[in-house]
Amino acid sequence: MSAIAWVAVVVVAVAVILVVGYLVSGQNRRRHLQSRFGPEYDRTVEESDSRKEAEQDLLAREERHAKLDIRPLDPETRESYATKWTEVQERFVDAPGFAVTEADALVTSVMADRGYPTNEFEQRLSDLSVAHGATLDHYRAAHDISSRAARQDASTEELRQAMVHYRALFQELLADSAETPVNGRHAERSNAEEADL
Repeated sequence: MSAIAWVAVVVVAVAVILVVGYLVSGQNRRRHLQSRFGPEYDRTVEESDSRKEAEQDLLAREERHAKLDIRPLDPETRESYATKWTEVQERFVDAPGFAVTEADALVTSVMADRGYPTNEFEQRLSDLSVAHGATLDHYRAAHDISSRAARQDASTEELRQAMVHYRALFQELLADSAETPVNGRHAERSNAEEADL
């Protein structure tokens, strides 16, 4: 075989290796993002013009999140928030709209204490999506109902659902702050609390 033929074979082999490497790298990136963002990955892809654009957005979210000073809550603060949540739930019976507004404020307060910026709702969603992608749909739904409740355009059942949705993110933010759930009873309280609303 001539030298030119060998060069051609080497060039083709290198090109094939590069293409395979690129494809594998893309698949690994996609798996990483799907694992990290959960349902938020699919939502972002659906809302974007292309999968590549969506993945670039998610990677940018990861970079931004890495620069934030996200910190756990100390045990006393977690316990205080858990108590406040119980009080908000108890007020739901007499003033459901007010309780939903309080729940929204309480979730925002926990986020702020954890180190998340809380100025704009869309930015909150973006920042939360990195570590809490599985509960973002709950937060979106709760925020939507809360907005309608402010205009007195939400039923009591919708307000109850908003409380359930807010609680999903609230509990995750608190549990994410400790090795063990608040009071050691997150899982047991979850179903019982939903029944209470």
